[in-house]
Amino acid sequence: MDALDVITVGEAMVLFAAQEEGSLSSVAHFARHAAGAELNVAIGLARLGHRVGYLSRLGQDAFGDYLLQVMVADGVDRRFIKTSPGLPTGFMLKTRAAKGKDPQVEYHRKGSAASQMTADDLPPDWYQARLLHVTGISPALSTGCHQLVQAMLDKARQDMVTVTFDPNLRPVLWPSETLMVETLNALAARADIILPGIAEGRILAGSSQPEAIARFYLDMGCKAVVVKLGPEGAYVATALQATYVPGVPVPSVVDTVGAGDGFAVGVISSLLEQETLPAAAARGNRIGARVVQFPGDSDGLPTRAELGLAPLPRS
Repeated sequence: MDALDVITVGEAMVLFAAQEEGSLSSVAHFARHAAGAELNVAIGLARLGHRVGYLSRLGQDAFGDYLLQVMVADGVDRRFIKTSPGLPTGFMLKTRAAKGKDPQVEYHRKGSAASQMTADDLPPDWYQARLLHVTGISPALSTGCHQLVQAMLDKARQDMVTVTFDPNLRPVLWPSETLMVETLNALAARADIILPGIAEGRILAGSSQPEAIARFYLDMGCKAVVVKLGPEGAYVATALQATYVPGVPVPSVVDTVGAGDGFAVGVISSLLEQETLPAAAARGNRIGARVVQFPGDSDGLPTRAELGLAPLPRS
């Protein structure tokens, strides 16, 4: 089997996005999309020519079949995906946001196939990947999923695989904010590159200042921190350098959901291509700005041609 550039782990879901404004109970028409933070990142990296594997479980149902079709179409490696007969594939509903407002999202994922993953799902050969990407969503799904993420982090450190971590806070999935903060900061301390937003930094690091958020994670031992600033861009910091990277203006915002995943795609892909950290943040800003102009979580994730990038050389 081909070696991977990246592997990520999470729950893939079907997204039904409202086609008109209004409450979810009043909307009559929805469009179907693939969703899930880690799947968005996998799709985005695959579209940019990187070999990316996705570890998950799907139900043996129509939603699971659809998500597999999406992965096939976008070139995501599916060798680490299992199906679980009798367990459902999760789905979510999303309103069409009025101008200047964020959409409302309703999740239907309790008892899903992906939530039943455990450390036993750890594949024996995933460490051949160059980079492991994890988020704060997977460990919130269940004790088993938390143990799986911990096992992957252990293996990554043992085999010197680079780890990127996006907190991607979902407070509704946690029994308490205290447990969420303690768990995610413990995971972050074992990563190389952290990708928090300002709102996440306020909760996890106790500050809304990019410099303070970065210092919090650098003091933990992380090698680099990229703080997402939304339309303002990003702040990047290592022990030796720190700088602001300006954002990319957009003519209009359609939907902000998935912008952070697009940002992660830009950062990770650039680092895989040996770009500097500021250049990686700049690409992250470009892709995040593109994603907010599309209604689906992954619709705006670009190809290399759409970004004006040359094809990747392949051995």
